[in-house]
Amino acid sequence: MTLNNPVSAIPLIGPRNKRLLENLEIKTVRDLLYHFPFRYNDYSQRRKINEVLAGETVTVVGQLKEIKNVYTRGGKNFVQATLADETGQLRLVWFNQPFIAKSLRTGETLGVSGRLGSFGNKLAIISPEYEIFTGEATHTGRLVPVYPETAGVSSKWLRSRINWLLSNLQVGDLAESLPKNVVAEELFPQLFDALKQIHFPSSLEQAAAARRRFSFEELFNLTLRSLLKKKAWSQNKISHNLRLGGDLKTQIEEFKKLLPFKLTAAQQRVSAEILADLIKDQPMNRLLEGDVGSGKTVVAAISAYAAILNNTKVLYMAPTEILARQHFETFKNLFQDSGVEINLVTGRQRTEVRKQKGESVFCSLSSEIRPQIYIGTHALLYQEDFTNIGLVIIDEQHRFGVEQRAHLLEKCGLGGVPHLLTMTATPIPRSLQLILLGDLDLSVIDEMPLGRKKVKTWVVPKNKRDDAYNWVKNQKTPAFVVCPFIEESETETLAAVRAATKEFKTLQKLFSPLRVGLLHGRLKATEKTTTVDNFRQGRLDILVTTPVVEVGVDIPQASIMIVEGAERFGLASLHQLRGRVGRAGQQAYCLLFTSDDKGETTRLKFLETVYNGAELAQIDLKFRGGGDVFGTLQHGLPRFKIADPGNTELVGKAKKWAEEVITYQSKYPELATKVKEITSELVAPN
Repeated sequence: MTLNNPVSAIPLIGPRNKRLLENLEIKTVRDLLYHFPFRYNDYSQRRKINEVLAGETVTVVGQLKEIKNVYTRGGKNFVQATLADETGQLRLVWFNQPFIAKSLRTGETLGVSGRLGSFGNKLAIISPEYEIFTGEATHTGRLVPVYPETAGVSSKWLRSRINWLLSNLQVGDLAESLPKNVVAEELFPQLFDALKQIHFPSSLEQAAAARRRFSFEELFNLTLRSLLKKKAWSQNKISHNLRLGGDLKTQIEEFKKLLPFKLTAAQQRVSAEILADLIKDQPMNRLLEGDVGSGKTVVAAISAYAAILNNTKVLYMAPTEILARQHFETFKNLFQDSGVEINLVTGRQRTEVRKQKGESVFCSLSSEIRPQIYIGTHALLYQEDFTNIGLVIIDEQHRFGVEQRAHLLEKCGLGGVPHLLTMTATPIPRSLQLILLGDLDLSVIDEMPLGRKKVKTWVVPKNKRDDAYNWVKNQKTPAFVVCPFIEESETETLAAVRAATKEFKTLQKLFSPLRVGLLHGRLKATEKTTTVDNFRQGRLDILVTTPVVEVGVDIPQASIMIVEGAERFGLASLHQLRGRVGRAGQQAYCLLFTSDDKGETTRLKFLETVYNGAELAQIDLKFRGGGDVFGTLQHGLPRFKIADPGNTELVGKAKKWAEEVITYQSKYPELATKVKEITSELVAPN
């Protein structure tokens, strides 16, 4: 058996289990081996029955004397058993698991682990872990791993399969995944030992050492890939050599002066960084980061104008039609006296034109040469091959898949790769920048336009909700109400989270006679546009919506942002949401409601005093870990399986070694295949 075999090669993993494991992203033997526990139950304290005390978590080994299903008058069921050793007897109880009474037989020797409580005024272990005792424990009597699970796949089942796998693997079956000198210098355990200790540790210290090794490995692999991406990108042939000296530089400065506002120092600085990239002989690959409302669009317009002055075209891709339309209107205003043609490309327009003319829309992308800017959604991907493209701008780039971005560049790269500017309002902590953005140059707009006031933010306790609604009603100003979901969840743990469709009906009555609208991702494009226009024009007072407003809905006069189920959002996402109000310079407010009294108040309270996006992202990194900081919408950012990207010491080591490997590849032959595979995937078309 090799690690690349399908997971079904392991005994007792049939077609059903194979399908269920795919929910955990486990498809191969390697995937199962690298499915690491997130904690351990300490069942290492073994006691005789006459030694156990209430409140202790212990393991007891004894003979099963009695086991039976018990049915109450109310229709409930529990399994009751008696375990005995030479010192006494102990009651065991399992609720709603009647199969246990059939799977165990009296007379068997069992190992049971759990916390001592009481049942029927007698000492008992409620819902203990158990296994038939053979002298070697897997589920009891040790540090027992607890894994990420899915419906139909329990930690107990995973332990049994992983234990079988580790028992049947040999050291020679595993190729060391890190260079030998890295393992030696960093004092990491060898791969085989680390796998055993992370799954079935002999001590918490051994488990910690194994976790540190695999955390480093994950960070190292991500950083290596990121740095190789940058190297591959720099080797691409550029599509157009842009020049910005003399008269062109003067024209750019004149364009800035015609803007209806004065650029901030940060906007001036990042614009200069981008323009310096555009005149280089290799294609730009720069990320522009800035909070909602910090002025990224204007910087993008200046960059686009520089490309237009060089007689090239510009593509600007946005994640939603709402956002694409707003950028289209903004660019039309900014370029109204410049003679530059601004085009809008969306899926809806494409369909309408085909109905009318029977042909695809905007074929002029490949046939016309005059300077133009094309702003659109992913519909841009389905146009004819583009010609004369000097700059591609991708807004909220993390919301597009890697394949979508690559496909767009490939269509533009007929004869070379265009300059690429990606933008995001998601503040990325410094430690994550080192891991994920090694392939990008980074520009940050770290100040807001003059006149923007801080959005006063409060975490509202449950008993103050009605008072908050009355306050909103009396403010007589446009307000957002953001709900995490469109429909109510059938999952018990999410049942208390308010959904947009139901909240819309509730608030229509509560806020009457105010006019309430509904916006979410399942609406048709025409419905979304109409709803947003009605809200912008004052025909709606309150907009109940999902996080679709995080990008795209620009209502400058809106002054109140209410977020339901705020504990389900990262601090960075909440910071972006509150950036949607107060954009006309007025005082704005953000009210954070939690789904229950146990909401993450401590974490959310930071929003009341911290207004720096990067700082909030770093705080969230500590509270929630790298996998959950950005939420499920941030597709371009990986969910870390084991690494803590907030561990700056380990991040630094990973970056140092990745740079060492790339610089001195001949010294690391064990990584030659990996480097070659990554490089071949990353080279962009010329």
